[in-house]
Amino acid sequence: MTPNETVQADIDRFLEVLPDRIRHWLQSHEHLSDLKEVIIDLGRPIGARFIQMHDQIDSSPALRADIDFVTSRIAEFDRDNRSGIEETLHRISAIRNRHGNVIGLTCRVGRAVYGTLEIVRDVIESGFNILMLGPPGVGKTTKLREVARVLADEFDKRVVVVDTSNEIGGGGDVPHPAIGHARRMQVPGDRAQSQVMIEAVENHMPEVVVVDEIGTEAEAAAARTIAERGVQLIATAHGNNLENLMANPTLSDLVGGIQAVVLSDEEAKRRGTQKTVLERQAPPTFDIIVEIHGINHLAIHHDVAETVDSILQGRPITAEVREFDDGGEIVAVETPVPPAVTVRPEAADPLEAELRHTESRTRVIRVLPVGISREHLERALREQRIPATITQEPDEADFAIALERAAELGRVPEDIMATITVRSNTYPQIEEAVEALAAERSTPREEFALREAADAVEKVLAENVPVELLPQNAYVRRLQRELIGRRNLTSKTVGEEPRRRVRVLPL
Repeated sequence: MTPNETVQADIDRFLEVLPDRIRHWLQSHEHLSDLKEVIIDLGRPIGARFIQMHDQIDSSPALRADIDFVTSRIAEFDRDNRSGIEETLHRISAIRNRHGNVIGLTCRVGRAVYGTLEIVRDVIESGFNILMLGPPGVGKTTKLREVARVLADEFDKRVVVVDTSNEIGGGGDVPHPAIGHARRMQVPGDRAQSQVMIEAVENHMPEVVVVDEIGTEAEAAAARTIAERGVQLIATAHGNNLENLMANPTLSDLVGGIQAVVLSDEEAKRRGTQKTVLERQAPPTFDIIVEIHGINHLAIHHDVAETVDSILQGRPITAEVREFDDGGEIVAVETPVPPAVTVRPEAADPLEAELRHTESRTRVIRVLPVGISREHLERALREQRIPATITQEPDEADFAIALERAAELGRVPEDIMATITVRSNTYPQIEEAVEALAAERSTPREEFALREAADAVEKVLAENVPVELLPQNAYVRRLQRELIGRRNLTSKTVGEEPRRRVRVLPL
């Protein structure tokens, strides 16, 4: 820790929720300021972990009364068995038996660390989209907390924190002062994070969105949506470094995605490569990646697009490595990065790569409400944890949920995948419609149509002849043409409804 960094932990608020015998023992402990967590397991001695040591109160086992004492003084546990203490970063996690009764508690001390952002402050202030990578416990969340506070307080930006597990803003309804004037949106469960990310942008007009742990395809798609709307996105993700992220099919879209491209014999010979090579699919969601190797030691890739292209083409890359010297000054050095990426052209299946990309693109669906309450629809999508965003633009919609009368009057656009009608504008009716939507959103027909398009691309590339696909609705035709376009081929739609279909054209 550098001399400029300070740590604040509200130990008194933490001790208040503990039984008297535990609290008195801790208050007299010489290492109280280094307390990390207290472990209370029914029938076992109560343990305390400090930064440099582990201790236990005595040999007396924890009683049911000890557990009940703690649970009666904190908020109810959420779905992931976590709770907190209002306006603190302390976290209480429960272990339950098969009947759902709490039989163990992990009471963790949360500390706000100030000053950790100095080593990367100029990057944060740049306005670019930034992704932080690093193993658990290395300080990613601590830095995110500082990011929210600095941008909200010192730069007067509208910052919204999407806080899935209350790790950033702490427990309770009132966020911890460590995030400054940033606003915090809590997430009802980890599966709903992607929807809350979209909701933050659509409802609250932030200039900056801060997200901890992007880990699913739906969240990666939501991140791209946020970035494309011109909102600065600062987030963390699973993975130790950029190469790990590229090799992860779930999250590779964050750095542009990777596709397998089949070259002609002449082009492969000109490049001196195999016929199947890997290329970046699209612009990266994040402009800059910060690999955190320690709280004050990190590596920065300032141009993600260029770095990813260099890795895929086998060119050497460098990263700016920063750390503090003995005098507390930041030292930055451009350092070569040894190749470590495990994605290789000979191991890639072009068909599967294309399908993964298209399927991830359709994970977060766009729903058009026609004659129904947006509020009811938002609630139903949130409670059923469907990764979807609501749109008022018919051209953008994948699905429509419409009042029967509105559908009869022709107010529903034709070129969407499906329309689900409701008899009345009530929440139970809309809830049923959303259940039907969940069943509709991933149909075997869609998967078959995409595989058919991918097979047709291979045939066109190999034989240089046009191939026509089976008739599909407008939504599926659009997905097929997107897939074909990413393989550097052209296509057109031919025929009349209901026999309208896609024709894949040779180069």
